[in-house]
Amino acid sequence: MSANPAANRQLEDIAHQAMRDNGLDPDFPPAVQEQVRRLQSPGDAVGSPRDQRALLWCSIDNDDSRDLDQLSVAVPAANGAVRILVAIADVDGTVPRDSPVDAHAAQNTTSVYTVPQVFPMLPERLSTDLTSLAAGQERTALVIDLTVAADATVSGSEIYAARVVNRAKLAYNSVAAWLEGRGAAPEPLQAVKGMDAQLRIQDEVAQRLKRRHQQEGALGLVTLEAESIYHDGVLSDLRPSEENRAKELIEYFMIAANNAVATYLESHQRSSLRRVLRPPERWDRIVALARGLGESLPAQPDAKALSDFLARRQRAAAATFPDLSLSVVKLLGAGEYVLKQAGAPAEGHFGLALRDYAHATAPNRRYPDLLTQRLLKAALSGQPAPYGDAQLRELAAHCSLQERNAAKVERRVRKSAAALLLQPRVGQSFDAIVTGVNTSGTWVRISQPLAEGRLVRGAEGVDVGDAVRVQLLHTDVARGFIDFGRLTVGRGPGGSDSR
Repeated sequence: MSANPAANRQLEDIAHQAMRDNGLDPDFPPAVQEQVRRLQSPGDAVGSPRDQRALLWCSIDNDDSRDLDQLSVAVPAANGAVRILVAIADVDGTVPRDSPVDAHAAQNTTSVYTVPQVFPMLPERLSTDLTSLAAGQERTALVIDLTVAADATVSGSEIYAARVVNRAKLAYNSVAAWLEGRGAAPEPLQAVKGMDAQLRIQDEVAQRLKRRHQQEGALGLVTLEAESIYHDGVLSDLRPSEENRAKELIEYFMIAANNAVATYLESHQRSSLRRVLRPPERWDRIVALARGLGESLPAQPDAKALSDFLARRQRAAAATFPDLSLSVVKLLGAGEYVLKQAGAPAEGHFGLALRDYAHATAPNRRYPDLLTQRLLKAALSGQPAPYGDAQLRELAAHCSLQERNAAKVERRVRKSAAALLLQPRVGQSFDAIVTGVNTSGTWVRISQPLAEGRLVRGAEGVDVGDAVRVQLLHTDVARGFIDFGRLTVGRGPGGSDSR
């Protein structure tokens, strides 16, 4: 099951057209290229940076990532507490507001990750060099300094500029294999004295934060993301990329850091851009899924009850938990960006069980994070906010729209890639789970390759979460169409009859 070089080029053409069709610019205009050509060195962060170059900072990201937004380091403190320091790349220092690079970033608002290529929000000379916290490079960064108590509460936080050096560029899968006892320590980790103990401390604190968050109602979901597999430069498969301990380490540090940024801006009477997820409108279907598994949930949305239910299901049926997670994710709906005026009630994030949450930790890849960085730097230096409330409200709506458009592009290209891989398998049957039911149709997902398609025959009476047996009827690479027909009756996580 593989594509060929010509098919890869076809996917690249499809990706470029999908970007244009969804209001995203796939190419950097000449003014951006000229601004980048003139850049000589990274800009400076606000204030007089502290010197933290001696700390054992490291980055953990995907194997091929070079646009490194954050570093982390742990410093043991008194009474079982640990200081977790998260360094964030100072993108604003190199990308002035309203410059050509900033205007392009403001238009797209996010990097777009498609199967054949990445469309970066910032030119690669910035995101993978001048504004990247690259290994061995001295950089000025904004540091979010968190004190995590023995009970995993964040008992204090401080934000400041500092000079940092990334001592080890690490990757999720190899670090996770080492942490979980499945593999040797990665070479970059072995090369730095003390980094092994450093990572063990970070992992232990992250796992404490995870348990604390879930006890407070954060949703422990395990979703499968499609990872493109290439052999000799040719697409050969789309496999699920699963969660692991290293990904959790970064996830829970970033959640804590983003919470600290939001509360800092609020405490300084500053308006901010918040990331919110409202209580799900289709809560009744989540209740039905639980009922089909012999569980009960309250009639009204309750994050803590849902979190406890998910934890029980993961323990009881780990193998099928990603399917249940996917169903819940689809029913929760999408997060969005909103203006949070100083002193006004916060809408909060239902999935994280947090009242105060901003996006601030990925300014190379997301424009809301760059906006928040500018708001934060103004607050740190006592300067007026760079954006008024009306501007922030408009920017929030635009970033939410473009995030949805980027997701459409990624999904569109992923479907074309899956259609390409599935072309030789028309007529074969697959186990599937229903992932969406709306006015445009009914959608199902198969796992080998990880792909989603439309149920064009036998869709009557099925709903999100139902398990069905399907036959592949047709593929269309150019349009990204994968059509299935239902073969048999099945029962999904919710236990509902799929006839």
